[in-house]
Amino acid sequence: MKKYDYLIVGAGLYGSTFAYLATKQGKRCLVIDKREHVGGNLYCENVEGINVHKYGAHIFHTSNKKVWDFVNSIVEFNRYTNSPVANYKGRMYNLPFNMNTFYQMWGVRTPEEAQAKIEEQRREAMEAMRREGVSEPRNLEEQALTLIGRDIYERLIKGYTEKQWGRSCKDLPAFIIRRLPVRLVYDNNYFNDKYQGIPIGGYNKLIDRMLEGADVRTGIDFFDDRELWEAKAEKVVFTGKIDEYFGYRYGMLEYRTVSFEQETLDMANYQGNAVVNYTDREVPYTRVIEHKHFEMFGQEVYDNPKTVVSREFSTEWKPGMEPYYPVNDERNNSLAEQYRALAAQEKNVIFGGRLAEYKYYDMAPIVERVMDLWVF
Repeated sequence: MKKYDYLIVGAGLYGSTFAYLATKQGKRCLVIDKREHVGGNLYCENVEGINVHKYGAHIFHTSNKKVWDFVNSIVEFNRYTNSPVANYKGRMYNLPFNMNTFYQMWGVRTPEEAQAKIEEQRREAMEAMRREGVSEPRNLEEQALTLIGRDIYERLIKGYTEKQWGRSCKDLPAFIIRRLPVRLVYDNNYFNDKYQGIPIGGYNKLIDRMLEGADVRTGIDFFDDRELWEAKAEKVVFTGKIDEYFGYRYGMLEYRTVSFEQETLDMANYQGNAVVNYTDREVPYTRVIEHKHFEMFGQEVYDNPKTVVSREFSTEWKPGMEPYYPVNDERNNSLAEQYRALAAQEKNVIFGGRLAEYKYYDMAPIVERVMDLWVF
């Protein structure tokens, strides 16, 4: 009989949630991670009393009450509401696109005025395509112009998207933007979900509590001695890169990645918001995160005289770099399907999470998928 029921490769949200639910069912779990810390990309570092999201901003949001009640049963979440702001050449616009944005853009005050302005610019874009003998958008730029019009596209979409993807919007496929939500109400809440927030005390508190009762080892690369680790458990829960698991048999999958410049400032409040997107192409970073605003509100912001900001840069991924987002194109989707077919044949391995499934996930769906495994 093996020492553990499950070897969990990866101590991110998927692996930690699995360990928590398995342990509750009396299962013995060993969790390993090649990083020197648990939590995966949710990991926070405490700097000057501020929980810094080391791998980018993470806001938990869901309309699933069962998922919300579950995570809150482990650690209480605060009332943070994601309301990002866009900075275009020094002018500020509310996001997502709503009546505040349209007033800032055009001075319109009513939904009827805003809708008329959007429709006018959409018609201009479609007429321009017809003059070229084109009936369907050929690229992301044409798609965006026909959905939202020139002003919003050029100020709030074009530069940001080109920085994210590292190429011109004219060279990106139209399907990347299927739709652009427009709200004809004065509402800056980015998410439509019923619940959202950040764990009080930070994400480390959530992950640490999820891993209670499991044996955890960090700084361990599963692939350095794969047979040794597999021999320790009846089943494996794998949350790493699916192509790496199969030795890159069909070739390497590609990713988008991000890098950060972090700075501690001698001021209490740098930008007045957790997230500010920089949407003009000339500014090299895509956004600036001021971390204290995720957990400090009102006077609490000024009770701490320091603040920490991170400038986020979208970077072309190369082997050895930290993978963040799957690349949604024909080559990678086809390759991923081949690897998923191999994964389906592995009887004692559960593949879960964005890297093991090669699929972008928000946090709540990850938790929900693991809960469903345990018929929670």
